[in-house]
Amino acid sequence: MYPPVFPAVAASTAVKALLGSNPVRFYQFGLAPQNVQKPYAVWQRVFGAPENYLGSTPDIDTFSIQIDVYASPDSSGANTARNVAQAIRDAIEPHCHITSWLGESVDPDTMSHRFSFQSDWITAR
Repeated sequence: MYPPVFPAVAASTAVKALLGSNPVRFYQFGLAPQNVQKPYAVWQRVFGAPENYLGSTPDIDTFSIQIDVYASPDSSGANTARNVAQAIRDAIEPHCHITSWLGESVDPDTMSHRFSFQSDWITAR
């Protein structure tokens, strides 16, 4: 029901250098701890569907996954968010397709920098 997003990211030494390794600060959407150290990233499934066939049950599922990177509100935050996004991109791209860059923003409440992108996965059942 979920593609192997976390294992692909957590296996990357480049990502662990930026997001730590115990734990890797890469969480499912809504599950990041309160006041987590920045930078960190979250992921969520924004779309999913089975590959339906007329003569048999599905053998694969497709998913669109959104990844959001959050970095500190200081002057280096935007570059940090971009660097983390690039490391995550490099970690997952052998397993999926990056389908869109969703932009950069600054959270109005926390002033944290945010970089978002989307990837599509095809996962065998």
